[in-house]
Amino acid sequence: MTATPFVDTRGAAGYLRTPTQGFATLRWEGARWTVEGAPLAEPDALRTLAGLTVEWPSAEESERRAALDGLVALACAGVPLTSEPSAAVPPWVPAHLGELLTDRAWLAVPRELGPRCVADLRREEHSVRLRRLAPRPSLTPTVSVVMSSMRPHLLGSALDQIARQRHVQVEVLLGLHGIEEHPVARRAVEACPVPIHVVSAEAAVPFGALLNRAASHASGEYLAKWDDDDWYGPEHLSDLLLAKRASGADVVGTAAEFFYLEPLLTTIRRTSYKSEVWSDFVAGGTILLDRDDFPGFEPLTRGVDAALLKARHAEGARIYRTHGLGYVLRRSLSEGHTWRLPLSHFLKVAHNQWRGFRPSLLMETT
Repeated sequence: MTATPFVDTRGAAGYLRTPTQGFATLRWEGARWTVEGAPLAEPDALRTLAGLTVEWPSAEESERRAALDGLVALACAGVPLTSEPSAAVPPWVPAHLGELLTDRAWLAVPRELGPRCVADLRREEHSVRLRRLAPRPSLTPTVSVVMSSMRPHLLGSALDQIARQRHVQVEVLLGLHGIEEHPVARRAVEACPVPIHVVSAEAAVPFGALLNRAASHASGEYLAKWDDDDWYGPEHLSDLLLAKRASGADVVGTAAEFFYLEPLLTTIRRTSYKSEVWSDFVAGGTILLDRDDFPGFEPLTRGVDAALLKARHAEGARIYRTHGLGYVLRRSLSEGHTWRLPLSHFLKVAHNQWRGFRPSLLMETT
């Protein structure tokens, strides 16, 4: 049986970070899933719920495929699903799905007022884990990751994060911006465990021009932008590809949610930019598109990401912004970034604030 159509066409679009209603019960009745006795609706009608509590069915053998497809469809749409750990998971349910639904750690976080409440964050992390159950293509996607660096001390960490990406085959297209002869940069390149192509330019060459030189060597099906000073979770690229396939977008990227304010030793999360929506803006260090649709970066010293998005949007490209839980932007002193905003700005817009480096659990930093 094929998956329910909304899985392929909608994905998690419309996901609400903060639910306005509690849990409802999902039951298998009359050879179909029902919610509180009513036929199962499209995900949009379920978005206001905190989630669905699954009552495991004693479905007839002829119905089990349909029952499983329905559960997987809800999971792929990011609807938070849970089940009592004491409930017996039927043997026809895949182990990874059963484990996710009976893992209720995300529900143990109390909902409180204040800037450190993480109840909605834990719920969204659970939702993303469920979305990752979506069927994957039989051939591993190939992604050309384009990055420029003028900071040798950050290069090794950036390349390691690219190399640990899951469910994708990556190559690195690296522009060394005035640091070709730096010994730390050379060692980082030599230690890179995935295919890497290096181009170099003097520091005076515009940032965008160097990125284009690197991108001209791309051979992957997709091209992704990467920033050397930020942090990326191991399923960052895979999540982007899932969102692209589900939405049918021309360009995908994440919301800019987590920031590490290095001089203040503080992590903040802002939620002013919604995720799982169509937009003309995504975090610049997370842009992904088909290689054949890549128009090139403008030869600018800064603002190349914004210029690319503006150009694609003007051409009618559809841009989709997915969750930002697998991405953390580093902010030090403003003059060290092409995007210049004072640190005080990020404190003002923070929804959550923590002391130290406190990313989402999806970053798998511990």
